[in-house]
Amino acid sequence: MASKPKQLLAELTHPGPHEVLRGNLALVGLPGVVYTPRAGLGLPAVAFGHGWLQPPERYRQLLHHLASWGIVAAAPATQRGPLPSHRLLAADLLTTLDVVTTVRLGPDGISVDPAKLGLAGHSTGGGSAVLAAAQDAQAENPRIKAVATVSPAQTLPPASESAKAVTVPGLHLAAEEDLVAPKVAHAEAIADAWGGDDVQLRTLGKATHLGVTEGKHWTQFVMHGKPHRGTQQLTRALFTAFFLTHLTGTGKYRPLLEADVKRAPIEREEEPAH
Repeated sequence: MASKPKQLLAELTHPGPHEVLRGNLALVGLPGVVYTPRAGLGLPAVAFGHGWLQPPERYRQLLHHLASWGIVAAAPATQRGPLPSHRLLAADLLTTLDVVTTVRLGPDGISVDPAKLGLAGHSTGGGSAVLAAAQDAQAENPRIKAVATVSPAQTLPPASESAKAVTVPGLHLAAEEDLVAPKVAHAEAIADAWGGDDVQLRTLGKATHLGVTEGKHWTQFVMHGKPHRGTQQLTRALFTAFFLTHLTGTGKYRPLLEADVKRAPIEREEEPAH
């Protein structure tokens, strides 16, 4: 049993069994991209918030990976200027979920189950995902079931304040060498303020703020950090385990979520009372 989390990590590091299709959210009125399995009805879906100045294409492999494991993954390409509105990006994340749950996706009519929705994001996009979850929590019928962030950054208003209203499961991955959004003031503050009792903070070893991003981009010359394959692989595996567990109800990958893994130890964890 001791090797099971390691085996699950290795499994989820590789692409899943589904062939993946890429679509354009602009066709339904919102700039952005969507990745889906080729076929499936009642699928889970995640809306992903990009980091400051980052195009959604810098997360292509992450979104593709989630889709290969049966999760519709969409990322709006809005609020990409130097002075973005984090509130509006949060609203766009919720709109993205509206779109994927109401529009038939793909040539074979893929559909999303509105009871299986999650939010994720990197940098200020991670903070905006928390803002969106807090906004959803105030709704008469909340829809969001889980929130995951990587190198999350504080927003305006502060994500750490909004986190107090979020009671769904949360996973926050901090970057060990993040000079843009240092762990204590950002990921740790968000996790500490989390309103629910199922929240986890992990630190990704040797990771920088831009470690999860992919490819080359001009922001690497003005921001600390660069793409890092190990950070990308760990994020893909942990995000996939987290969303499969909390959006589909499977217990198969929970041992991975409950274990320390190399370069991603659990720094803080609260578990729901049984």
